[in-house]
Order: sequence, then C-alpha cells, then structure tokens
Amino acid sequence: MSGLHRNFIGGEWLAGSDVSINVNPSNTDDVVGEYALADASQAASAVAAARAAAPGWSRSTPLERRDALKRISDEIAARRAELGELLAREEGKTRLEGVGEVTRAAQIFDFFAGEALRAAGEKIASVRRGVDVDVTREPVGVVGVISPWNFPIAIPAWKIAPALCHGNAVVFKPAELAPGSAHALAEIVARSGLPDGAFNLVMGRGSVVGEEFIANRGVDAITFTGSVETGRRVANACVARMAKFQLEMGGKNPLVVLDDADIDVAVGCAVDGAFFSTGQRCTASSRLIVTRDIHDRFVDSLAERMRALVVDDALKAGTQIGPVVDRSQLERNLSYLEIGRGDGARLALGGELVKRATPGHYMTPALFTEATNGMRISREEVFGPVAAVIRVKDYDEALAVANDTDFGLASGICTTSLKHATHFKRNAEAGMVMVNLPTAGVDYHVPFGGRKASSYGPREQGRYAAEFYTAVKTSYTSA
Repeated sequence: MSGLHRNFIGGEWLAGSDVSINVNPSNTDDVVGEYALADASQAASAVAAARAAAPGWSRSTPLERRDALKRISDEIAARRAELGELLAREEGKTRLEGVGEVTRAAQIFDFFAGEALRAAGEKIASVRRGVDVDVTREPVGVVGVISPWNFPIAIPAWKIAPALCHGNAVVFKPAELAPGSAHALAEIVARSGLPDGAFNLVMGRGSVVGEEFIANRGVDAITFTGSVETGRRVANACVARMAKFQLEMGGKNPLVVLDDADIDVAVGCAVDGAFFSTGQRCTASSRLIVTRDIHDRFVDSLAERMRALVVDDALKAGTQIGPVVDRSQLERNLSYLEIGRGDGARLALGGELVKRATPGHYMTPALFTEATNGMRISREEVFGPVAAVIRVKDYDEALAVANDTDFGLASGICTTSLKHATHFKRNAEAGMVMVNLPTAGVDYHVPFGGRKASSYGPREQGRYAAEFYTAVKTSYTSA
C-alpha cells in the first residue's frame, strides 16, 4: 500500500470526500490500498470536464486515436504479470486467471487501436438526380462507464476502448469492491496522450457517483454492467431524459449434456464454466441439464473432478479456485445452499467453508442434484461456485428446459451429434451459444451480449461496438 489512490478529473489527480479500504479476499489481513471516494459534486465536475473535452477529441484524427489506444495496449501488455497479481490480490481469481484477464484488456485496446483506422462510411446513390448521399458515424459525446467487480480490468477495457476509439469523452466509475485494477488502468490511460478531460476516473458509491452519471444531462450515453435490478434503474433514468444506454446484466446459463456426449469433454466444460473464477461470471454454467442415460456417469465423473480441485489463496501456485470476493457474497452463496435444500434438491458435494493458511472467504464448489427447473436455485443467479444438475429424458426436453429462463446470455451443449448441435445453435434463446465448450470464455473481436433480462441495447465488443458508441448521420448534397 502506497498512499491514497486518487480520482482523475480534467487531467488532475484529486482526493475525494471519503476513502475506501480495498481488502484481499485471500487474506483479509492484507490491505491492497486506500482509494478515494467521490461525492456527487466531484462526479458532476468530471462530467463537466468530459463535456469540455468532447468537441476537441471528437475531431481528433484516426491516427491520433490509434496512437493513444496503442500506447495503452502496449503498457498493459508489458505489465501483465504485475497487473495480473494486483487483480488476483484484490478480486480473488487465481494469478493465472488474473494475468489472462490483463492480457485480454491489452488485446482489446489493440483491437480498437486498429478500428480507429478502419472507420468508414457509405456513399449511396440518391433517388433524385444531382444529389449525393453520405452516411457517416459520429461520436455520441460523453459516455458514462459503470463497470462491475468480477472483471475489474477487462470489462472497463471493452467499454473505454471503443468509446475513445470512436471519439467520445469518458467518465468512468469502477466497482467499489475492486478499484485497484481500474485505478491502474486509469494511470495508464492518463499517460497515453489524451487531452485533459477526455478520460476521467471517478471512484465512489453507485448510489452517489452512478446516480449522478445517469441523471446528469451532460452524459449522452451510459454503458452499464451489473445486476438486473440496478440495470432497470439505469434504464428508467436514461429513458426519462432520453439518453442512450446499454445494459449487460445477469445470467442463468444452461449447459446441456446429451447421451452421446464425450464424458471428459462434458465434465471439463462443466467444471470450467460453473466453478472457475469462483463461479463469479455472468456466463457461468449454473444449470447442468443432463439426459437420463448419461446422467449418473456424468454426475460421478463431475464429482470426482470437483474433489480434486484446489481451493486456496489466489496468488498461491497450484490454486485452481480462489476465494469468494467478500463476506457478503459468501453469505449469499451459503443462503442459496439452504434455499436449494429447502426446495428439495440434494447437495451432493461441496458448499463447505474451509480454512487455509491465511484468513479468507474460502468455499468449496457446490453441486446440487435432483434439481428441477422450477426451483429458485435454477431460476435465480447465485453468482458463486454453485451448480445444479437437472435430469431430462431427451434432447427436446433439454432444449425446452434450457430456454425456460428469464435470462438469455449464454447457452451450451455437449454432444457428438451434428444434427443436435446445429439445431441447438439455431434454437437456443441466448445471445451466445457454445458447442463442446464452456459457456464462460469468449473472444474479444466478436459481439458479446444476450437476450431477455441479460442484456439490453447494442452488443459490446468487436466491430458491433460502433452501434452504441456512435450516432449515424445522413448528409445530402446537391451537386
């Protein structure tokens, strides 16, 4: 810990009105750092700074934007080991996962550095003689970025990079629970050559900073990742003042395992999708929908693999599952174990609190069997290392159960049948479909997003990001 980590507003590092303490979930005696908390007036100052910078940055050249984003990408990549350790220390995913996430952030900025040079429009023939029609994209203005704690550098990257790429100014509020990675990213962005005010970091409570962003008429668009409940509040506030918004929220993702599946592939997909990153992913496979003839073999093999998983300090070599992010989330996970039992599911394995060399929020992955799709553990997002197996008779029932959810982010199937794989890809009601792959794990250059209560608005990532971060203009010229 080296002093107070400050907010970055209008090109200056400023203290806030209060301070939060960032604690390591692998060792609650370890303080990662002290981080400034902004009040509403400081958040409003950040919006004003972005508003002032937006016109100039919107008229920057593609090369200027490319160069700034490339500098950010290069520094993130060069510091991946250091930043990956910081991420693991504050959020609890393993060091390997932390370094992987930091690498992904560098790749995202590199991709959008290239996109800055690939900006294009259309020349369309008019229906009238002597008239030219041009269709172009322009920045929307000031973008408010509100990001979650579970991917504290990758998700900010896939929001901030396209915003800057397309010429927008940014006000960024990271999650209170894991501000360290966001602050490190902000320091890198601050060194990239952007004009003062084009990027601003405002750490603080969602009820203060987030509310100011969504209510402030100086913010033209809000991109939010978090809970469904908060997402609805963002949507209502943005609609009230006609601001653009993009929401990525929860998931209750199914992984279908058919009788013809390769059992090792299916178990590998289930373990990775349900339990890695301590199950703290919106794309996690929390519903394992298994046809009856393979059900018992799958459960036995999955349980065997789960018993071998190493739950320990995120920074310790050999750890596969780190701690739960904090005490509140741990208590939520444990409450769902009681809910599952109360609804009649069988806790077949795990769900135990364990002690390690350092005091932390350690929990073994939990597996329910004899679950039905109507139980709360099958309907509600737990956001922890908890999965439920639902037995079905055949593919048709599996597909129906997979689609019977309020969410629609990711959906997976394990099968060796081309017929069933093809049918599932077409008929799964989700924004992303995986065949013989974990539901968690996506590429950075293609669209990310879902349907139903999981997502609202244009897709994130890849070239599709332009839909949210730009406004289309049609220009007519008389020759």
